[in-house]
Amino acid sequence: MKFAVVGAGAIGGYLGVRLALAGEQVSVIARGPNLAAIRARGMRLIAEDGTEQAARDIGASERTSEAGNQDVVLLTVKAHQVAALAPDLKALCHPDTAIVTMQNGIPWWYFHKHGGALEGRQLSSVDPGGIIGAHIDPSRIIGSVVYPAAELIEPGVIRVIEGNRFTLGELDGTSTPRIQAIAGSFIRAGLKAPISSDIRSEIWLKLWGNLSFNPISALSHATLVDICRFPLTRDLAAAMMTEAQAVGEKLGASFRVSLEKRIAGAEKVGAHKTSMLQDVEQGKAIEIEALVGSVAELGRMTQTPTPHIDAVYACVSLLARTLAAQRGRLRVEPLS
Repeated sequence: MKFAVVGAGAIGGYLGVRLALAGEQVSVIARGPNLAAIRARGMRLIAEDGTEQAARDIGASERTSEAGNQDVVLLTVKAHQVAALAPDLKALCHPDTAIVTMQNGIPWWYFHKHGGALEGRQLSSVDPGGIIGAHIDPSRIIGSVVYPAAELIEPGVIRVIEGNRFTLGELDGTSTPRIQAIAGSFIRAGLKAPISSDIRSEIWLKLWGNLSFNPISALSHATLVDICRFPLTRDLAAAMMTEAQAVGEKLGASFRVSLEKRIAGAEKVGAHKTSMLQDVEQGKAIEIEALVGSVAELGRMTQTPTPHIDAVYACVSLLARTLAAQRGRLRVEPLS
């Protein structure tokens, strides 16, 4: 199969290397030093155990128009970057091309084939103005939940921190030939690719922790273990998760683990900085709307109170605005 990876960062690069080494035809859309490195040397993957693999036979383009039609598009940019790319994705598509969305948080397509009173509703928090929905045919979409952690340590070089599971799901819960083919390619590449009949519940399960731990860490500059062991922030995370669960359940989602077990799992990760805290420290745009703002919006849609989520959303939104206005970053450093 022909795969295009749109966004050859940590997760996109991880997938690109593994699929290319498994014999798939892979092209990546990248830019800047990363693009130059891939064109010159291909991509290198450092596994959890320190072993290295290199994939040199990877196509690399700056523009989607240069890559040609693909069988599968892996959309691996962050949620707030999708709108800018959406109009260009059609250049990668033939009539049967599937687009696998690999963003954290509530996706813009959430109510497509959802059923019920909110079928077809647009989420302004994740797709303001409906730009994404207007340019991406929802029939192409396959949802996913990305569980691995990886980092781009230098242009063209990805280090896997842990994990190899990418859950896939058709929006209507069916197991189609196309999703089976994509899952088969992932499995041949040494990845776990379970097909879910309820991809939205899988999304909520991951989001459950991200919507609380990410903004709390960004505001407090604390790691996961610190948040979970400090009684006040543990209680705050639990309150946000309780509100989110009420919203998700009103929308038909199921939560197959308990809240306490989800918090305990985060605590076991240890002294890990969440992606939102890392973005604050590096001066990058913060992934707020898909992780927090969307849940607040869904709360309003379902008439579910979300006071703790709303308060944290307000604070982290102001933090993001301040950093953007100052073109700055924020980190805690020891006094000299």
